[in-house]
Amino acid sequence: MTSSIINRKAKFDYEFLEIHVAGISLLGSEVKSIRDSKVSMVDSFCFFLSNELWLKGLTITPGLNSFQHDPVRDRKLLMKKGELKKLKDKLDKGLTLIPIRIFTSERNIIKVEIALAKGKKNYDKRKVIKEREAEREIRKAY
Repeated sequence: MTSSIINRKAKFDYEFLEIHVAGISLLGSEVKSIRDSKVSMVDSFCFFLSNELWLKGLTITPGLNSFQHDPVRDRKLLMKKGELKKLKDKLDKGLTLIPIRIFTSERNIIKVEIALAKGKKNYDKRKVIKEREAEREIRKAY
């Protein structure tokens, strides 16, 4: 059983350039909450701190009968050193890393899909809305 939680707002606000998969360091109660889809990725992003990649702003709501963890603590992302070095070099060029999906892998390990992204301007967002409305009108006509 693979479940996934998607950050829908990210696709609207950013243009994805590259997508990477990373492991995430979690507490047991956080794993249970993620499996129950009690996660919000709105305004979350990744940053480097002493050559380690961290995820900030991810809100994991504690369950009713579980250990009460801090819902908004920073969580460490797990990647190989070579991948981290390449990402850090690209971030220095004005790009950002944002989580776009949390999912369970084939061995029930929770992973995060992160995207190297460039922010969209307001006129880009309006263009996307116009295209979406045009597609909707075409589907409605047929």
